[in-house]
Amino acid sequence: MKILIAAPVPKRREGGVAGIVYGVGRGLESCGHQVEYLFLGDLKNRRHIPGRLQDVEFAIELARFIHRDPDRFSVVNIHAPAGFAYGLLRYLSPRIRKRGPAYVMTLHGLEERRIHGMAREARKGKSFHFRFKNRLWHRFWHMPRFYLSIKTANHALCVGREVWTLLQLKYNLDPEQVSYSPTGVEERFFVEREYLRTPSARLLFAGTWLDQRGIFYIRDALRSLVRRLPGLRLTIAGCGSEVEPIRNFFDPELRPLVEIISMVPSDQMPKLFGKNEIFIFPSIMEGTPLAVQEAMASGMAVITTETCGMVDLIENNYNGILIPAADSDALANAIWKLSQNPELRERLGREAQNTMRRFTWARTVETVENACVQALRRLGREAGIQSKARATEQ
Repeated sequence: MKILIAAPVPKRREGGVAGIVYGVGRGLESCGHQVEYLFLGDLKNRRHIPGRLQDVEFAIELARFIHRDPDRFSVVNIHAPAGFAYGLLRYLSPRIRKRGPAYVMTLHGLEERRIHGMAREARKGKSFHFRFKNRLWHRFWHMPRFYLSIKTANHALCVGREVWTLLQLKYNLDPEQVSYSPTGVEERFFVEREYLRTPSARLLFAGTWLDQRGIFYIRDALRSLVRRLPGLRLTIAGCGSEVEPIRNFFDPELRPLVEIISMVPSDQMPKLFGKNEIFIFPSIMEGTPLAVQEAMASGMAVITTETCGMVDLIENNYNGILIPAADSDALANAIWKLSQNPELRERLGREAQNTMRRFTWARTVETVENACVQALRRLGREAGIQSKARATEQ
């Protein structure tokens, strides 16, 4: 098959979605398929366009790109909500319906979850940009694009079970039209770890520094721990922002304890995981965060919230610790518990690593490949797939 993978995100491999795109693409190529990639900025025609409209421009230009040569690809895998324009084009154009590539959508998280969770955070003053007009913007601007991306797809790929369920119950997609496709983890993250036998509070947070990631609760937890937990340190890695605004987010007495690394090259992340003991990710809403999977693969003890795709990865007190979302006391207590118990850190870390052994890219790619086949069959087309044996990838 000739497959186009398109995502409305920057193309840097350090990004979560971009990392998933490249992981899937490499796997499909190893199976004998031809793969091309398009990211935010690759199709940009207008110099001056507001940032909040860039993903819409990407979606429209992507539809035009496919329309110019509808026979170029057999399948397009578009990460939502960038598929809405091509989905509408297929619906409105008999030519594209007949000749255009099948449309497989990938959906990482639910906009319904964002509105539900962040509206609550806004009422508590723990959100940067989710006041009333922002909620209207999400409900009447973002939600229709996600709706069209979902309803016009020939097949839907979901990285979390929560999304997989709601696409069937709310959006009325047929069960055979929806696939659960957990993200794989690269082998390089499975490092040999030496577990400290002494108390340690070397914390790591990796990912974009957003209010939806529960960053207010990280600050509140550190406030409660700073005086009773000597050696407390937090590294914030790959935040993708300027350092000083993040540093100033913390109280003056906390700033010396926080190290901020705006950008970490992808090949340096395993080393960073290896240098720290406890991974914290108290997100309010997510898909299935790749950073959590990579931390688990490295053998770190992980603390995250009992919501979204995190519950697909972690069983509480078996391979990590799950806490309620938006609960700084629970986060502080979990950090204290792990910092004082080296045996527990090691047990959770080893079980986390064992769990991630099942999350291979070969497994992910097999699901994506099958979704492409199902999408083509739904259009009544011969898939004509010839895949290389995967025995060496398992």
